[in-house]
Amino acid sequence: MEPEKLDGGASWPLILDAVELGLVLVDADARVLLWNAWLARHSGVSAQTARGQPLAGVFGAGLSASFLTALSNTLRYRLPVVLSNVLHFCPLPLYAQTPADAAAARMPHAITMTPLVLPPWGACCLIQITDSSRAISREKVLQRQSERLNREVMTDSLTRAFSRGFFDHFYQQEFARAQRKGTKLSLIMIDVDYFKDYNDAYGHPAGDKVLIAVVQALQAVLLRSTDKLARYGGEEFAVILPDCGEHKALAIAELLRTAVLALNLPHRKSVISNQLTVSLGTSTLKAGQTSSAQALLDAADQALYAAKNQGRNCVQSRSPQTVAAPA
Repeated sequence: MEPEKLDGGASWPLILDAVELGLVLVDADARVLLWNAWLARHSGVSAQTARGQPLAGVFGAGLSASFLTALSNTLRYRLPVVLSNVLHFCPLPLYAQTPADAAAARMPHAITMTPLVLPPWGACCLIQITDSSRAISREKVLQRQSERLNREVMTDSLTRAFSRGFFDHFYQQEFARAQRKGTKLSLIMIDVDYFKDYNDAYGHPAGDKVLIAVVQALQAVLLRSTDKLARYGGEEFAVILPDCGEHKALAIAELLRTAVLALNLPHRKSVISNQLTVSLGTSTLKAGQTSSAQALLDAADQALYAAKNQGRNCVQSRSPQTVAAPA
């Protein structure tokens, strides 16, 4: 049958070969009636070879089970089917360049199957294949940007410790887990001693550098990936220690104190020392103890104030209030 001519002399096969998507037309027995140039380019199978052959024979073992099921349903029930690249990744053996070597990854694509009735073939199925590579690349870029923004939101911009927002989320999460599983949870509050006086004496840029140095010293002490250091506000920091008992928390707090002391940062305005120091307060939720997140936080805060009242540059501890378990 001669291809129908359009205005200007172009024919349908020329147009179908010019479009940037794959087009396959199969009859009711899934034999190939039309195979456009895009598909030949990305499958490595010419239209001459494919035409008249069963589609499963053209692609061989490269066809996915989901594709075969979808095609069978479209031909049998005359309902359109869409195979997205998200749920049905690379159902056909198509490649960005052909011939492809054995290690080449399939080109990601989406498929739409549309039942048609066309003379002289009768019932047919038009299969449209679109390259999803660019869309996936854009999604990956957006995902990386989203992850970067999340890191920025969760990280203090100056010190690179975790942010207050991260602390609030992670602390509530870990407290809920400790209550649910009956495990221990410790909290350490840290305050840089006489930091306002340091800024007054050395200037705010120097104060910023000191906070960065303090965070680096504190982070070097925390060896477990589950232990999180966050900037709680200004010159105050908080450490969350999941599955950590009271004695271990006190030992870690003392290591944190001495790590800052070992920096040997001069502080001529300090009332207690000629170098920079920190005060620390700890509190521990014991295994099986029923309390509240606020009670544990309040206890650590009270311990920090006790350390300040005891002369600073020391560690104090307070126990959180036990509350009755909910009925």
